[in-house]
Amino acid sequence: MIVIPAIDLKEGKCVRLEQGLMEKDTVFNDDPGAQARIWQDQGAELLHIVDLDGAFAGEPKNRGAIEKIVKALTIPTQLGGGIRDIPTIEAYLEMGIGRVIIGTAAQRNPELVEEACKRFPGRIVVGIDAKNGMVAVQGWAEVTGVTATELARRFEGFGVSAIVYTDISRDGMMQGPNIEATRALAESISIPVIASGGVSSLKDIENLLAVEKSGVTGVITGKAIYTGALDLAEAIALTKGA
Repeated sequence: MIVIPAIDLKEGKCVRLEQGLMEKDTVFNDDPGAQARIWQDQGAELLHIVDLDGAFAGEPKNRGAIEKIVKALTIPTQLGGGIRDIPTIEAYLEMGIGRVIIGTAAQRNPELVEEACKRFPGRIVVGIDAKNGMVAVQGWAEVTGVTATELARRFEGFGVSAIVYTDISRDGMMQGPNIEATRALAESISIPVIASGGVSSLKDIENLLAVEKSGVTGVITGKAIYTGALDLAEAIALTKGA
């Protein structure tokens, strides 16, 4: 299991939200490239980027900042937020993004995921955000009647590299991830699962390591590493058994 630091972009700056609410944002760094280098220097093997404005608008909104991050790094990146069609995916991959994350469009248009996996093998991730087990879309503004497990099962056999599973109610709240829901999802599918939302301490990393065998291959952390509640290098060392 790898620890993946997150950079959430709003108006070109690194921010964190509480429970996905755009009005509850805290700016941590106005230089995304510099912030990305900090996480790389602490041992990150992969960086998770979210275009928050893009997620709400349904189209890319932070291309300049994303480009700066890619140019600043030697490690791979994965990016989500406002990715709704093949040309957008192609443009990001050509820019140097390692993997793209399809979220809202995956729920509304599973055929897009299937086509993207065929065209860009190994570079497509699906983002499933859930509130009380139900899938939320459109920058979390809309909760659907589909469960996270139901949605995840639709992508079996497509060639999806991973599913990023976020429990919205815990995101940015530092209350610990939803271990049980993450484990249950990972056990119900063959696609690797990356846990996201609520990581607040080394104990949370330990708890997730305990369900690694279920298929949890990574954990994304944001607010905890920005506030200092979690030391990224220490968390990485823990997963390496150091």
